[in-house]
Amino acid sequence: MASKTAKSLLAGVAVAAALGVGAYVYLGTGQSPAPQSTFVLLDGSSKTTADMQGKVTLVNFWATSCTTCVAEMPEIIATYNKYQSKGFDTMAVAMSYDPPSYVVNYAETRKLPFKVAIDNTGSVAKAWGDVQLTPTTYIVNKRGQIVKSYIGAPNFDELHRLIEKLLAEA
Repeated sequence: MASKTAKSLLAGVAVAAALGVGAYVYLGTGQSPAPQSTFVLLDGSSKTTADMQGKVTLVNFWATSCTTCVAEMPEIIATYNKYQSKGFDTMAVAMSYDPPSYVVNYAETRKLPFKVAIDNTGSVAKAWGDVQLTPTTYIVNKRGQIVKSYIGAPNFDELHRLIEKLLAEA
């Protein structure tokens, strides 16, 4: 009979295997404040968490070397294009290990329509819960609170329903 520790280890391996094939793990809901961060954008300008106030924002930690990140990017673009005129925004945060030239090339060749930041020092990923796995996505409401987070590609139909609900809030 397997011990409790072995069962826990097997469950962890199952989660890791699921992540490897692009499944998502729902990290929970809640209304915790988004961490205070400064995002350095590709054009050298910066935005802060405070700049998100009044908009529903998707914050996506990603890397050009992450196959799930690259695979989900067209859906993130489509989501941004669908809702941006209604008060929705997107911040794509490239991980510290991603070479800046790769990020710039990817953003330019894919014509990413939203803000792209490079987390050179890893401080933004650390502030947002010590993000290690990509993609990791957070949905922030108009009041600057994280209402949902995912590791891996989210179910975009479900995500769109959540965005619509949050956009409808006062």
